[in-house]
Amino acid sequence: MEIMSSIAVAGAFMAVLGTLLAWLLAVANKRLYVYEDPRIGEVEELLPKSNCGACGTAGCRNFAEQVVAGEIVPAKCTVNAPEMNVYIANFLGVEMGDVEKQVARLACAGGSHVAYMRANYKGLGTCRAAATVSGGGKACAWGCLGLGDCEVECDFDAIAMNQYGLPVVDAGKCTACGDCVDVCPKDLFSLQPVSHKLWVACKSRADGDVSEAQCQVACTACGKCVMDAAPGLIRLDNNLAVIDYVKNHLASPVAIERCPTGAIVWLDDSRMVKGREAKKIIRTEALPLSANVV
Repeated sequence: MEIMSSIAVAGAFMAVLGTLLAWLLAVANKRLYVYEDPRIGEVEELLPKSNCGACGTAGCRNFAEQVVAGEIVPAKCTVNAPEMNVYIANFLGVEMGDVEKQVARLACAGGSHVAYMRANYKGLGTCRAAATVSGGGKACAWGCLGLGDCEVECDFDAIAMNQYGLPVVDAGKCTACGDCVDVCPKDLFSLQPVSHKLWVACKSRADGDVSEAQCQVACTACGKCVMDAAPGLIRLDNNLAVIDYVKNHLASPVAIERCPTGAIVWLDDSRMVKGREAKKIIRTEALPLSANVV
């Protein structure tokens, strides 16, 4: 009898405790409830869910939250199909916005047929690993190592290595996510608006004669582009031509015409156009290994 009484008391206690906890949870849910606009989830479903960060947010969910809040325009998602961004804008009753497309560009044109190697790298087949071993074996300390870390890192198949060991960016597929920028140990990639058509495809800071001995398409800091371009558009900085894109509206192909190596180019529909005085590159096979390159 005493046992039955104890069980009854325990059962009653548990029932009261359960009721109390349920009441507390109900009160907490009501007091701590944070309203979330249901449109956020709907917009998220209309996004590519790549979470690439090209839009500048932490991911597609965060992008959806900011679009609904009016803090960012739908066009900022450059990965999404344009018609989907139009649909999002119409769904929310906002302007789609006008965001200039950006693409990843490589500041190097020194493929195996024009740039010397002073040593053969043998080891883990990544640029990051090679860069830790005397810079990777390339004569130009600033040059692309050609082992394709950027190609592997790109989730959108926008980068492919060509026959000369240089990464080629497909502007149509590039989402400007920045993964190639982060992974390149030589810091050769940067994200550029497509309107930046004048481009220096070199990053060598070596003296002119030295840089040209290392790579046939290197910038030699001759200064001809500076003289031919609009005032202030191009300057020489530590043996390298540097473009001031604040003055991009002044850019024209005139600046590339007298470049003797073709290091500075004009980008026309993703095609690199060199000036009329740039020496013609005929060689198609890799240059021989040369330990004597300066």
